[in-house]
Amino acid sequence: MTFKTTKLRDAITFALVAGATGIAGTGVAFAQDQDQSETTAAADTTTLDRIEVTGSRLKRAEIEGAMPVTVIDRATIDASGEVSVADYLRTTNFNSVGQFRPQSGSSAQAGAFADLRGLGGQRTLVLIDGHRAPKAPFAAGSGTDLNAIPLAAVERIEVLTDGASAIYGADAVGGVINLILRKDYNGAQVTVGHSSPKWGPTDEASILFGVSGDRGHIVGGFSHNRRAMIYTNSRPWGGTPGASTYGNNYLSVDAAGNLVNSNFVNGIDTFNPVPGGCTNDNFYILPANGRCVYDFNAVAADEASYGNKAFFLNGEVQINDDWSTYFSTNVTNSKSFGRYAPTPGVVRVAPNTVQNLGPAGSTMYLYHRFAAAGNRDNETNANVYDIMLGFRGTVNDTIDIDAGVRYNTYRYDEFGKNYIVGSLAAQAINDGSYNIFDPGATPVDVLNSIKATITRNSVFTTKEAFGNVTFNDLFEMGGGSAGLVVGGEFRKEDYADIYDSLSSAGVILGSAGASSGGGREVSSVYAEMLLPFTSTLEADIAGRYEKYSDYGSNFAPKVALRWHPIDSLTLRGSVGRGFVAPTLDVITQETAFSADPVVDPATCAFYGQPDVAKCDRAGGNQVDAYREKAEGLGAEESSQYSLGVVWDATDWLNVTVDYWNIKIEDRIAYFGSQKLIDIDNGDDPTPAPGAPCSLTRDPNRGNAVVEIHNCYFNQGEVKTDGVDLTLRTNFDLGGAGKLTNVLQASWQNKYTIDGGVDQVGLQGFPSTRATLNNQWSRGDWGVGYIARYIGSNGTGSSATDSYLTHDLQASVELPWNAKFTIGVNNVTDKLPELIGYDGRPFNFYLYDAYGRTPYARYEQRF
Repeated sequence: MTFKTTKLRDAITFALVAGATGIAGTGVAFAQDQDQSETTAAADTTTLDRIEVTGSRLKRAEIEGAMPVTVIDRATIDASGEVSVADYLRTTNFNSVGQFRPQSGSSAQAGAFADLRGLGGQRTLVLIDGHRAPKAPFAAGSGTDLNAIPLAAVERIEVLTDGASAIYGADAVGGVINLILRKDYNGAQVTVGHSSPKWGPTDEASILFGVSGDRGHIVGGFSHNRRAMIYTNSRPWGGTPGASTYGNNYLSVDAAGNLVNSNFVNGIDTFNPVPGGCTNDNFYILPANGRCVYDFNAVAADEASYGNKAFFLNGEVQINDDWSTYFSTNVTNSKSFGRYAPTPGVVRVAPNTVQNLGPAGSTMYLYHRFAAAGNRDNETNANVYDIMLGFRGTVNDTIDIDAGVRYNTYRYDEFGKNYIVGSLAAQAINDGSYNIFDPGATPVDVLNSIKATITRNSVFTTKEAFGNVTFNDLFEMGGGSAGLVVGGEFRKEDYADIYDSLSSAGVILGSAGASSGGGREVSSVYAEMLLPFTSTLEADIAGRYEKYSDYGSNFAPKVALRWHPIDSLTLRGSVGRGFVAPTLDVITQETAFSADPVVDPATCAFYGQPDVAKCDRAGGNQVDAYREKAEGLGAEESSQYSLGVVWDATDWLNVTVDYWNIKIEDRIAYFGSQKLIDIDNGDDPTPAPGAPCSLTRDPNRGNAVVEIHNCYFNQGEVKTDGVDLTLRTNFDLGGAGKLTNVLQASWQNKYTIDGGVDQVGLQGFPSTRATLNNQWSRGDWGVGYIARYIGSNGTGSSATDSYLTHDLQASVELPWNAKFTIGVNNVTDKLPELIGYDGRPFNFYLYDAYGRTPYARYEQRF
């Protein structure tokens, strides 16, 4: 038995509605389905299941909606050869500057976060079946950890490339990624796969099972995927020794703070190597300046390993002809392992102690790598529990109700081994028990006495109740019945991110952490109305009011128009406002201490180096810095508009063009130590923030900086705009099979912060990303070829050339109800240029360095 239907619901198209279509690769709003006969058949059907589409809570009859939604179906995901949600989304054009991924040496080594339009994870909303995905507590300001979502459970991915705060609330300024879980599946399927790139092989395995019938369906499964750790020394560039000043060097200052006994090589160096102290493994003298440096490339990892295991189950059962209950549950375990080079640190050696190498009465500062204590090894373990239960049905022929409750929690634990307690290391060096002349000869009990295992325990829990009422035939208009949905949501968020006491106190060398924790309640009401003025013109009006218990309230309105003057042409546009609430980690963190290296003329001069350039090359000077809780922080306010056209030029060619424009005001900006110094010196035009940010200079020390308080502050604006283009062809080759081709490109025009330099085109921010996806099928055989393009970025000697990779895949349906797929991603073995970015040898967010990646996958259906 099916639900009762109305004229509006009966007309819902098979093409996944509202400006969306499943395409081979990526795509934007396409009016034809993959098979023209399927589209025609669907249009003739009047009892199709209802489908809610990202960006709207109302169903509609038209294939092309007023907002651009890209639908990526399961076949497209499989054609990519990727094994995780994060890996697939990283290849999409809308992540214009790439996205964060697991990397050794990061405080978020296990995470992967989407970044639509380069606006940041905190402005990209990730949904699972239309509801907010669990937040990662170790990076609460970055949103959803994509690595915690099992790809095997995903039926399709819908990407709304338009602001949607009026529909979903905060975080949806840059766009929305909605992961739709598998439903209506009968039978069972086992999938196994393996990839063998030069670096970072992957494994995948899953079991999918389901039953469906007239009264409902249940779908569930188990999945597993993992990628191995990649060590720097295994990469082509890993053979070049790293060179960290934190090897075994020192400098000395007299009682007045002036450098003494300095070693100037080529006029730029102020460090002296510890005599005889550069002979342990991976230490060496750098010929250019005579420093004793440490080759961190010999032991560290580029990318952390990670693995994901998950169980998922969802279903819906009809209670009677009008009502049903539905449920969804997902339990995921994610683990990662990262290896960093041994702990670096600066240790103060008191005057006249046994290992002070300076003149009598001077203080020595030892820049040291505690390699004898072992590498820093970090392990993470995360568990996600997500449960939802709801009811939906019809009150009468015109009113539908949907309501439910949801609970999810993301628990994260991290353990770091072989870290050094700074005060204990200083004591051991000052009393001579730690041998700086031959660290490897230091007794094991002494090494153990200065080491610490650090911990981090985090949790983010959300409890939610939701409900809405849909009025399908509110009143008649020239183009049909008006529709209205009104609803409300209430959620309670509890968050804690707790570092061990030594890390919180700032006494651990090579690591620091500021604990934070708190909670908030968010209440919201919303409404959306569809007004079909004529058979060719409709408007969608939406608004949402949200009240936060900790900072205030916001209202987000939106109006979208769709005009369909002729059968082959659709024009659309939208305008709206949105907001991004300050994240809990920012507004609840404890004050954290850090000794920040800064470059400031007065401070450099006081410490004996009046030449600022030389001071910079020497690493600047460390000052006491305190990262403060954000008091009184408000939400960012955004405004956006978009204009688009969809043209079915012929029965085999479709063209879609969408222009988008986003402005963010009252930007939540972090003011670090160097930025505050640059503002104070007039080198940065940004207005100085107010409390709790501050900078203190000491006139008795030549006006040197002695203390800095960092903060988050609402200040300035971000402006960005661009164009998305899709060209699609669809050919029936008769006996030779079928061929589809999709060229999808995104061009970002500008990206400015506070009216400053345009970021587009600079290092890390290409103006263009494009994908050409070609899929041929004939009978049981299929062949795919995908080309991916990233435009050039950077200037001068740091310019990165355009980047083009090629992927190939072939598949065959086997007689015993199975499918075998082989493929090679990056056929030409393209590697990124070695232009340093964000502390890495290349841009980890935009590019990967796996090299040529052959893979195979086997699916057995029962």
